Amino acid sequence: MTVVIKIGTSNITHPTGHLNIRHMEQLVKVLSDLKNAGHKLVLVSSGAIGMGVGKLGLNSRPEDMPTKQAAAAVGQCELMYTYDKLFSEYSHVVAQILLTGSDVADDGRRRHFQNTVSRLLELGALPIINENDTVSTDEIAVGDNDTLGAIVACAVGADLLVLLSDIDGLYTADPHRDPSAAFVRQVDRITPEMEAMAEKAGSGLAVGGMATKLKAGKMAQQAGIEMVIANGAWPENLYEILEGRGVGTRFLAKKEGQSI
Repeated sequence: MTVVIKIGTSNITHPTGHLNIRHMEQLVKVLSDLKNAGHKLVLVSSGAIGMGVGKLGLNSRPEDMPTKQAAAAVGQCELMYTYDKLFSEYSHVVAQILLTGSDVADDGRRRHFQNTVSRLLELGALPIINENDTVSTDEIAVGDNDTLGAIVACAVGADLLVLLSDIDGLYTADPHRDPSAAFVRQVDRITPEMEAMAEKAGSGLAVGGMATKLKAGKMAQQAGIEMVIANGAWPENLYEILEGRGVGTRFLAKKEGQSI
């Protein structure tokens, strides 16, 4: 099975911007074990700007673009050094790929990207992908690695896309404001009502990035790829997710002839 896994900044860094060593070690251990089981994995990792903030000793996440880009440049080095060190302990090789929107929008460059990832997987490496935040201002402004995860999953023909974040999945309403909010285990089709709920101003779900996750879900479904939203605080849940068991919210892939 080819699986694209997106990990959010909050899952691998503390609020200070410094590395969350326990969470990152757990994540790498589980991913290494899944690779040992024969799965082909691609990791889309957030965290470069956050780790750069901590490394540079900044008090908070910067607002201006040059400082964001500087933090990304510093943080990306730290991020990849850590991944390389941890995965090497389990005898796995990682590869870094930095993308911009134009890399996947242009047919020729997208094919080069697809060929590179395909060959890396054939060679047993684990590609780690991030937006090229040091030069691509549009991607930083959006801050949307959920969509990047869906773009990568579609490009490599993945069987499954997993979005790991600081939320358990999709609810019928903001659970922080509505005690009657129900957890949604399965989504056959993303409805306009779901999108409106996620986009609603002031919604805790929107703050948590649910709008971008639904956008990613729609892209994945249209490409025939299943997607799961789950809480990245427990990387071991990836075992159950890959087995198709009920962790998080699962977005079923589009069937032939079905409209999304």
